Amino acid sequence: MAGRLLRGLWQRWRRYKYRFVPWIALNLSHNPRTLRYVPEESKDKIISDEDVLGTLLKLFQALFLNDFNKQSDILTMLPEPVKSKYRDLLAVQHQRVNLLENKHQQQNVFKPEEILYKTLGFSVARATSSLISAGRGVFVTKGLVPKGAVVSMYPGTVYQKYEPIFFQSIGNPFIFRCLDGVLIDGNDKGISKVVYRSCNGRDRLGPLKMSDSTWLTSEIHNPLAIGQYVNNCSNDRAANVCYQEFDVPAVFPVELKQYLPNIAYSNDKQSLLRCVVLIALRDIEQGEELFSNYYTIVS
Repeated sequence: MAGRLLRGLWQRWRRYKYRFVPWIALNLSHNPRTLRYVPEESKDKIISDEDVLGTLLKLFQALFLNDFNKQSDILTMLPEPVKSKYRDLLAVQHQRVNLLENKHQQQNVFKPEEILYKTLGFSVARATSSLISAGRGVFVTKGLVPKGAVVSMYPGTVYQKYEPIFFQSIGNPFIFRCLDGVLIDGNDKGISKVVYRSCNGRDRLGPLKMSDSTWLTSEIHNPLAIGQYVNNCSNDRAANVCYQEFDVPAVFPVELKQYLPNIAYSNDKQSLLRCVVLIALRDIEQGEELFSNYYTIVS
């Protein structure tokens, strides 16, 4: 009995130690390939914010149009400037629905991961990690991820440095710390899950949600929102992706915010929403697992 308990504790420690600050401080010099060096806090960009924004808009709009039959009902309740962008598509959609109803057929809707592949040329998914005792990881399941591509997003509630996160952080290995001290809680269980759902219900524009909560479930609408499961690299497994912070611009299309897997803990309209994306450091082929650098050293 005691032996089984000790083995269980040891396995939990092996997974958690990479988030335990004293252990990290004592072992950095022994794991040089697991470090990422940034010259200044403002110079952590692998690709430009414009490129990140362009990728997200391209994917989100493809997801939106794929499910346009449901979206069209929401669009009718949105401001005229938003509706005008989709007026032609709305007309075509109504004609298509009427035609399918007459033929007693259903509109063909693709799965989110299929839309990801059709739009960006690859798909990713969670699966058992190739690392021993590492739990789940993230793999390229189809296609090729080119160097510099946005390959994943880190979902979760966004906390400013002064906001309370103590209880959510207890035993939580999914808290990501940005270079400026902003925290993102990517845990999809326990109190973290409750907090995210609460904030998600708070920030709505009528029936339209301002963030995506499906990453908390098995039916994920944004197929990139699995970045919290990317495992840390090692001296044997070099990092092939890198975290990059991205602030969502105020002009982000309101109808596409439903795919953003992040939400602010406080309803602060003055601050831009912080997101973290993972960028490919090299071409990543089908079947490869994604590995990142958990530790960033700012010179």
